[in-house]
Amino acid sequence: MPAENSTAGDALEALKVVSKSTIDLISQLETFLHSIAVDKSSETAAPPMSSSSSSLSNTESVDPLSLAHDSTTLIKAHTTKLSLLIINEPFTPSAISKVLRELVAGPIPALASAVQVCGADKYTLVARQDLAWRCYRVLKELRGLVEIVPLDGNILPNAQKNGTEGGMGSMAATGVIWAACDDVILLKKLGIAGLLIKKVEEYRDTLKDILEELKEYSEEVEDEDEDEDEDGDGNGEEDEANDVGDQIQNTHISTQEMLDDLMNPRHIPRDDPDKIRERLESCLKRLRLTTLLYTAVVKRRLKAIPPLPTTTQTSVTQRLDEVFPLLKRLPHRFGEVACAFYELDRDAIDRAMDSCFFDAFAASEMLMKPWEGPRDEFTNWAEKFQVGIKKPD
Repeated sequence: MPAENSTAGDALEALKVVSKSTIDLISQLETFLHSIAVDKSSETAAPPMSSSSSSLSNTESVDPLSLAHDSTTLIKAHTTKLSLLIINEPFTPSAISKVLRELVAGPIPALASAVQVCGADKYTLVARQDLAWRCYRVLKELRGLVEIVPLDGNILPNAQKNGTEGGMGSMAATGVIWAACDDVILLKKLGIAGLLIKKVEEYRDTLKDILEELKEYSEEVEDEDEDEDEDGDGNGEEDEANDVGDQIQNTHISTQEMLDDLMNPRHIPRDDPDKIRERLESCLKRLRLTTLLYTAVVKRRLKAIPPLPTTTQTSVTQRLDEVFPLLKRLPHRFGEVACAFYELDRDAIDRAMDSCFFDAFAASEMLMKPWEGPRDEFTNWAEKFQVGIKKPD
């Protein structure tokens, strides 16, 4: 019996050591991957890798998406094992230590190596940052599970297993890791071009949502009651304030209704002295053109990207990395345009529209030429687009 207790104690001590070293490694790699994901990799030195992962990152033939796929597949399988070992009797520290050692020896550092191999000059900065963010999420969630591995020789209590005391339980944490792993695994199926297409289609969908909102707004007119207030005895605002006060006193107006009144955009006045409606019609026409630009970019440029990396990949990836910030920024810029219209701020509308249409023009110019050759069908379309975006009428 003393010998058995000694063996069990040794196994538990070994688990404590392995658990700490696993958490330390994951934390290092988290910092490294996060710095790449937010484009601050120059400020963070690459963490030390195992000899096997170092040799991988120096191999030109390694496909980063395949390496990330294989690594996360292993992480997902080991997570399942770990999740079961910490909640089922008998508690076996040696088995848990074995799972953690296998993670540290292979898939965890390999996941970081996949991001190192995914150089911006070969695969675009967009893809590198996206891969880094997805891998970072996997390691962040995995660390959370390793941190709750019990080190007292007992399985997790039901409260920690099911998360009944406010925190995330081990079962839910396992599901989050699986979902993060699936996001990385999906990249291999998408490929670099597929990833870029997916992003541009998401940007386009946001633009379409803004277009629909502005179309609805353009169809709204100022209520006749508002006109009567303006044309009446000059006490419209005072009467309205008194009405609201009476409603509050009589509890006939809810908090939500008050918030709705505050959040509703101001309607374009019928006389429209600042020519807001004229600006809105111009904006709608050019916003429609911009959504068409995104569709054309997907069809004629992104679906025609040569497989990366290629012998001429530098010009391809450079052009993509130059245009993507514009494509990503335009939905936000058009959101600012919409806010300016809702506020009936003529000067803000003009400034925001100028920024939007300058960016849209620039994006079309950057992608004017095909990846190979001087002109193609998109080139002709883009030239017409540029005329329309400058003067839609």
